[in-house]
Amino acid sequence: MSKVFAASEIFQFAIRIEENGEKFYRLMTDKFKDDKIKDTFNFLADEEVKHRKIFEKFLSKIESYEPVESFPEEYFQYLRSYADERIFTKEDIAYLAGGKVDNEKQVLQFAIDREIDSILYYLEAKNLVSDDKKKEIDKIIDEERHHYLKLLEIKKTL
Repeated sequence: MSKVFAASEIFQFAIRIEENGEKFYRLMTDKFKDDKIKDTFNFLADEEVKHRKIFEKFLSKIESYEPVESFPEEYFQYLRSYADERIFTKEDIAYLAGGKVDNEKQVLQFAIDREIDSILYYLEAKNLVSDDKKKEIDKIIDEERHHYLKLLEIKKTL
């Protein structure tokens, strides 16, 4: 069975997920007044930046990859849009940031669900990369699990 994704594609997805996560958490920081929630969202946004840099470092060490499709630019656009449509979608972020949802529990539940989606993505992606990258992805999975627990804990206090 051949691999569906090259490592470079896996990391491009991951970078996009982390960029969208940071954008979401920064927007939510400005939305709520509760200091505990604001601090948590700031922390999570900073974590997304840290994860993005790790994936960018991985990507920079991988040789250039050209897909077999006739239109490589369209192919990579497709890869990026996948992350936008699956995790931290632009529509969801706009909806939540646009003042339509003021309920902290709803926003926290959205964030919890996205952390779970990220964990699931990274668990799958881990199976498609070299062993040395698996260890680093495991660290990020552990951090994403901590984010999930942190958000869940805050939600329970509301």
